[in-house]
Amino acid sequence: MEDILQLDHDGAIARITINRADKGNMLTLDMLDNISALIIDAGLDPDIKAISISSTGDDFCLGRDPASAPENTPKNGIEMREALTAPILGFYDAVRGADIPVVATVQGRAAGFGCAAAAVCDITIAAADARFSLPEMKHDLPPTAAISAHIDRSMPKSVAWMVYSTEEIDAQTARAAGFVSHIVPAGELYSKADEILATLTSRNRTALATCKTYLANARLMETPQASDYAANMLALVMASKG
Repeated sequence: MEDILQLDHDGAIARITINRADKGNMLTLDMLDNISALIIDAGLDPDIKAISISSTGDDFCLGRDPASAPENTPKNGIEMREALTAPILGFYDAVRGADIPVVATVQGRAAGFGCAAAAVCDITIAAADARFSLPEMKHDLPPTAAISAHIDRSMPKSVAWMVYSTEEIDAQTARAAGFVSHIVPAGELYSKADEILATLTSRNRTALATCKTYLANARLMETPQASDYAANMLALVMASKG
């Protein structure tokens, strides 16, 4: 597992690398539990200001490894939820729950869980030739867990198209849909990722955490409440500097 999921501390950056290129960086459910734990631990480290998620090889992540598929074993609904969806939702919760930004660097294809993982991260930098898909409905499997990763990131009709058509979309379309932050030529992907990570780690950790919290919560509020919440958060940060 240590060879597949690599964690390196680079100053104030926690770099998590998926190193399973020979399998398209597909992740088993145990691997999902492990990468979630790495994200949680990094998010709790007061010396870390940003978490990077990237992978080796041609593709970012081709989804969940079918070798560990619990749906091949008869289970009731409760057991299936615990065996299958808990590790997937645990990853989304770990990313959303980290106080600091989580940055995904996406090359090649991001399919199924890989697409959802790219979407749920706070910042997603994609190579211009990256491709994204939610192919689960080809097997009549409704990708509701993957949709939940997009629910606060992407335009609903764009996600509906991906789900029902099962077609790949390019990086430009993914950015228009809302779940890719920035696109760069493939040869500049990692240098641009390093640039944004350096920018993040030059900031105050409390300021970073405040921005992430506000982005997560304010979208659920009416405009007057969102404005009041913004004023309160800014006042608290500024007062703490006094």
